[in-house]
Amino acid sequence: MIRKRIFWGIVAPLGILTATAQETPQKATEQDSTQTTTVLNDTPLNIPAIAKKQELTTTEEFEQAYVYDSLWLKELRDNHKFYDEMYAEVVRINYDSIFAADLPTDTLKARLQRLNAKTPFNVEYNPYLEQVIQSFLKRKRGLIHRMITASQFYFPLFEQELDIHNIPLEMKYLAIVESALNPTAKSRVGATGLWQFMFGTGKMYGLDVSSYVDERSDPIASTQAAGKYLSKLYSIFNDWDLALAAYNSGPGNVNKAIRRSGGHTNYWNIRPFLPRETANYVPLFLATMYMFEYADEHGIVGLKADRPYFETDTVHVKNMIGFEHISKLVKISEEELKFLNPSYKLDIIPKVDGKTYPLRLPLKHIGAFVSNEDSIYSYAKSEFEKKEKTLPELVTSTDRVRYKVRSGDYLGKIAERFGVGVSQIKRWNGLRNNNLKVGQRLVIYPRKPVAVATTTSKKSTTPTTTKPIKLPSDPSKIHVVQSGDSLWTISRQYPGITIDNLRKWNGLSNNNLKPGTKLKLCNCSS
Repeated sequence: MIRKRIFWGIVAPLGILTATAQETPQKATEQDSTQTTTVLNDTPLNIPAIAKKQELTTTEEFEQAYVYDSLWLKELRDNHKFYDEMYAEVVRINYDSIFAADLPTDTLKARLQRLNAKTPFNVEYNPYLEQVIQSFLKRKRGLIHRMITASQFYFPLFEQELDIHNIPLEMKYLAIVESALNPTAKSRVGATGLWQFMFGTGKMYGLDVSSYVDERSDPIASTQAAGKYLSKLYSIFNDWDLALAAYNSGPGNVNKAIRRSGGHTNYWNIRPFLPRETANYVPLFLATMYMFEYADEHGIVGLKADRPYFETDTVHVKNMIGFEHISKLVKISEEELKFLNPSYKLDIIPKVDGKTYPLRLPLKHIGAFVSNEDSIYSYAKSEFEKKEKTLPELVTSTDRVRYKVRSGDYLGKIAERFGVGVSQIKRWNGLRNNNLKVGQRLVIYPRKPVAVATTTSKKSTTPTTTKPIKLPSDPSKIHVVQSGDSLWTISRQYPGITIDNLRKWNGLSNNNLKPGTKLKLCNCSS
């Protein structure tokens, strides 16, 4: 077992947590040593104050830390709903002058000039940027309030990684625009995590994605990957504004915009030639930076965390285990397990040869897990064996296929072909409904073999039968196959008839159907 002390995202050796935490920049407030409860401003939550000690050693101290952590975990979980709100701003068509100017233009210009002087980003006044900032002040004060609160737990991790790669520390605001600090955020096109990595880009920068695990949702791994990717983008454009634009739309679109603009390399000059979403992206980033830097001037104050980290340890899991098993035997809610371990997609920690997967638990619960580890694994194994449905096989990123939608395809048909669920296809591709377009590309992790054609000569694309089938004389017992029909859709048209019935009654050896084929709808010959 490997044990580490973790305060969200930053890993420290056991025993030096408090010293490290004290080095984290934060506005500390003096408190009476006899005070037992700190009431946070603007919140009904009563947060127990945590005494600053070198090490928590007693059960009572673990309990006190757990109560504190539980309340903050709930606060951060509640923030997850703000991803859609931030994404709506990214795809917003425009910001017209419909917002009353609470902030005088001259004041804004002076503040932006001060910001511009201390950051390598091009933070100059622009009428469009002013409209975005005015919009935030009128419509998004609550959102910024919640982001300031959550940032206390994430920004130390971001700043540490950005510093390693010599990236401006202001880049930490990018994660707010990308995900609203939601590690499990997923866009309509499948971008995932705090830094919204697409599958291919995440894989390129070392993030593991399988049926069970998605490291794009891991705050530590994804932040490390984001640092590498942003550093690479800057090496291409030598400009942080363009690196931001490329992070959103890809280097190819930025290069295309530069060419179409006549060779300009200033973001505002190429902005009209960028995709609409990217055109909003950099202004939103700069507006977010402004809102954070001048939050006090606008009276926006987040809840203050007495210590912006969680008292947790990690263990490396030896066998497959589910969150439901841990929850039942260690007495911790599944919601807390999901929040502390966001990279496990199915709430199951797998067992894979050559890999180790960590489980993060509050200090209060770590002793119960370690003391009963073997019993927990045995219980999990017996529970898995009781389930009627077989567990998903581990499908790694190398088993991923890209499927091109054909005429007559629909999600149920594609799901049946690859042995997966409709909901899985929708989740993998960020689909919000069942609509498909011919030519659309879908990412699928098949459970059925898809390279069947390599094991035989060429398989017939027409239905094959083992013997001639005599059709019944009653036309109501015959179905004539139409374009787009499949065994599944036909079975749905005739209650009580299954796909297996159709195969058996018609001697079919595969699922291929040819328009005009006549199928029996009964086990009859007359």
